Amino acid sequence: MSAPSRLRLGVNVDHVATVRNARGGHLPDPLRAARLAEAAGADGITAHLREDRRHIIDEDIAGLMRDLKVPLNFEMAATQEMLDIALRHRPHAACIVPEKREERTTEGGLDAAGQHNHLKPMVAKLRDAGIRVSLFIEADPRQLEAAVALGAPVVELHTGRYCELDGAAKQAELRRLQNAAALCARLELECHAGHGLSYADVGPVAAIPEVRELNIGHFLIGEAIFAGLEPAIREMRRVMDAARAAGAAA
Repeated sequence: MSAPSRLRLGVNVDHVATVRNARGGHLPDPLRAARLAEAAGADGITAHLREDRRHIIDEDIAGLMRDLKVPLNFEMAATQEMLDIALRHRPHAACIVPEKREERTTEGGLDAAGQHNHLKPMVAKLRDAGIRVSLFIEADPRQLEAAVALGAPVVELHTGRYCELDGAAKQAELRRLQNAAALCARLELECHAGHGLSYADVGPVAAIPEVRELNIGHFLIGEAIFAGLEPAIREMRRVMDAARAAGAAA
């Protein structure tokens, strides 16, 4: 049997900025967190510049673009403001996500099918600028097909519901993710996944062979309070790699 493909880990540093902004000032510094994540083996850094700047701010994006050695995945709402910022900085990747001011965190996936006319020119402009475009969507065949129609080469499957469920419902949601990832391969979409993943539930998602990248943030920043950021990331890397290997051997 061939060796499993290496699963990339993107570390989201948004909530380092959340702690900073709770008091104001410059500390803790998300850029320092990103450097530590690099040292711990992160394959990329994710940062979501929200419309209300509740955590990451414009200066953080400028610093990450200037200093990172690994790729930056710029999470953005589908607005002209965020498109302009992405085109100015030209990060490695831009992940278009749904965004509501009142939400605590991203709630569900983007309606790529319902917003086709709005998203189509935005995806085209990002791609023309050499930015890898991904859409943060539910594990829904209709949304995957919409991603293809929009010309987005990558989708990130929303794993939040899977992480919140238990028992048979959790297994049913896992099967939905597995089926969506398999459909991604048939549609020639690169498949990523993320939202809410922890040591306890990352394994079954990491074992899905079509998934190429996981983006994890909140759990790692929380775990860093107790274990330190580098050890937390290294342990996540270990759990992911073990699950990937076990899935390939099964």
